[in-house]
Amino acid sequence: MSTPATTAPRPRIVLAGNVIADLVIEVPALPERGGDVIGSRTQLYAGGGFNALTAARRLGAEAVYAGLHGTGPYGDLVRRSLAEEGISTLHPVRADGDTGFCVALVDAGGERTFVTSFGVDARMTAAETDAVAGALRAGDTVQLSGYSLVMEVNGPLLSALAAGLPSDVRVCFDPGPLVADIPAAVLDPVLARTDWLSCNAREARLMSGHSEPRAAAAALRGRLAPGAGVLVRADKDGCWLAAPGSGDVVHVPGFPVDAVDSNGAGDAHVGAFLALLGRGLDPLTAARGANAAAAFAVTRRGPATAPGPAELVSFLGDDPLGRLLG
Repeated sequence: MSTPATTAPRPRIVLAGNVIADLVIEVPALPERGGDVIGSRTQLYAGGGFNALTAARRLGAEAVYAGLHGTGPYGDLVRRSLAEEGISTLHPVRADGDTGFCVALVDAGGERTFVTSFGVDARMTAAETDAVAGALRAGDTVQLSGYSLVMEVNGPLLSALAAGLPSDVRVCFDPGPLVADIPAAVLDPVLARTDWLSCNAREARLMSGHSEPRAAAAALRGRLAPGAGVLVRADKDGCWLAAPGSGDVVHVPGFPVDAVDSNGAGDAHVGAFLALLGRGLDPLTAARGANAAAAFAVTRRGPATAPGPAELVSFLGDDPLGRLLG
């Protein structure tokens, strides 16, 4: 008697980082010290790593939030937002405080000024990182952010988590704008275990010392283990790809659009790239798809504007990539 065939669980994208609340206030200008200003528009939504998870989930990847979330209005907002996108949580609710939040003041010129107050999301324990490691399965991708590594408590724990992951788990690291503040003792083990490094041109310059994206991508690949790859995101100019096993750094052109809101474009790029890799696409094709997803995202206002499959195919039009993704 034959036994029924079983289907292996699909690989997942697991964010071992932070999803917090973003409070965005549009102001005519920043107030002087001790002053006040009246905001013209206010929004409250889930932010942090939420945008990258959402971008991956909308393109069909299974996504898991493996960071912490607390009690209170911000924790409720995070859980509700994750559930609406079909993103599961790994940890139970922490009862010793609320999720953190970020206040973003956006002036009339579009410049953003941030103040962040972390909550329970910044107070991981060794038992919680052990739980993340124990829940992973072969083929999963762990997404790490520099925002988490810069934290006094979380940084060393997540660095140790990354260093101890088995070879059948992929690690993607997005260093973020605070990369220069990450202690070397935390950053170096993560880089040594990184399979894909995705950063913007400024972050690439800070990490490599090269202002030209091609040179930065090549130098960064030299800091990673053999077989790792690098993406340097260049906004409207697309990205630079140093693919594993290739000696060349390739420019992957972007898609020209009329941008209305660049918030979250980098997250859309990272999430889409990982989702497309998970579908079996080669790195160059996945990078082109990520460029398209990021271009689509900046044509919409809001924090999580990455496309779903039909939207991405429609955006690509006659491009052969659209037929491949369709």
